Amino acid sequence: MSVTIASSKCDDRRDEQQHKSAWFQFIKSVATFKGDLASLTAPPFLLAPQSIVEYSTYWSEHPSLFVSPAREECVQKRALRVLQWFLSTLRHQHASKDENGKRKKMKPLNPFLGEIFLGKWQDDAGITHLVTEQVSHHPPATAFKIWNDTHGVKLEGHVAPKAYFSSTINIERKGYSILHIDKYNEDYWITMPKVHVEGIVTLQVVPELSGVSYIRSSSGYTSRIHYSSKGWIKGKSNTFTASIYRDDDENNPIYVLEGRWCDSYTIKDGKGKLVDTVNLTSLQRTPLQVAPVEAQHPLESRRAWKHVVNAIHANDIFAVGHEKGKIENAQRTLRRQEKETGETWRRRYFSQVKEDPIAEKLSIKTKAAPLDEHDGMIWKFDDEKYKRILDDQRNGIKSPTHSRFDSGVGFLESEM
Repeated sequence: MSVTIASSKCDDRRDEQQHKSAWFQFIKSVATFKGDLASLTAPPFLLAPQSIVEYSTYWSEHPSLFVSPAREECVQKRALRVLQWFLSTLRHQHASKDENGKRKKMKPLNPFLGEIFLGKWQDDAGITHLVTEQVSHHPPATAFKIWNDTHGVKLEGHVAPKAYFSSTINIERKGYSILHIDKYNEDYWITMPKVHVEGIVTLQVVPELSGVSYIRSSSGYTSRIHYSSKGWIKGKSNTFTASIYRDDDENNPIYVLEGRWCDSYTIKDGKGKLVDTVNLTSLQRTPLQVAPVEAQHPLESRRAWKHVVNAIHANDIFAVGHEKGKIENAQRTLRRQEKETGETWRRRYFSQVKEDPIAEKLSIKTKAAPLDEHDGMIWKFDDEKYKRILDDQRNGIKSPTHSRFDSGVGFLESEM
């Protein structure tokens, strides 16, 4: 028995040394790479067992908070509720550890073009639906729609992450979301903060938020959120300060929220009086319901990545590379075939549009970096496509969108 234990410990130490070596080789390549880091291949041991398309679930893990603005008649308090819902989405999305205290793996799987993720939440708020689709691969962009018909609330948006190295790994999340509340015919334009990675030298990787993000409503109120991290001498990690103000009176906030998006925060009115203290760690997440893998569409994320995820859980880095390579090579083949025939991949749920009047009206213009290919992409949920798919499903008709329906990723199910 002691020999077996000693052998196991040696294997663990050897794996740890190999991982460290691969990690520093990866960081070396990152530091010298010019361009979007999304195109780099991360070591298998860094890969998380989920695709980026699943990240849209963080928007509505608390459906009661998602729909709560629709229950508030006061326009100022409604803006506050929208901000509180937004803050509730940050904690689990950017946490370095899972609910069991285990450190998360850093790198989610890069979605393939056309990858989809479908689900719903069901609780006291009713049924909240989710549809997500990878609408672009180069540059990467994910579009999503979340809606609750009972309360007349919907969120629609697209995220185009752009990663680069400057002292550390940085991620800009271009794109935006629009929250709409039917009862008040009200829209909220929402942006996301930047992310940078801390702890890359020690391999204790922790994501941190920085910069500023905004929530601006069609009713004339704006929330501005400043994010900061722990400094060399003082300060705490995961810190934010947010203010809600009338668009014509920015210097006199109606509410000020301060605290840590991973823990708790206070709400004070414009005179500095404490209104409430919110403990984010006490919020209970509603589990997302998804179809069993065997019943999913071939393009659905968990079905497509099934063997890769199984290999990640088994800590089999060779199988991870092999199964991941299958999907990536199949996608390259599909892209070559499309180029040869002059075809374009037809998106299943979303369509690209040239303009978005709501976003154009509400967006806050800043002296940002010059526009790039990420900025020119606007994707909107296509209700006609969605209705047609639902009708076909009710009639037992399989999607004719792609010639190889048996495989959304380009190879036969028998090979999976």
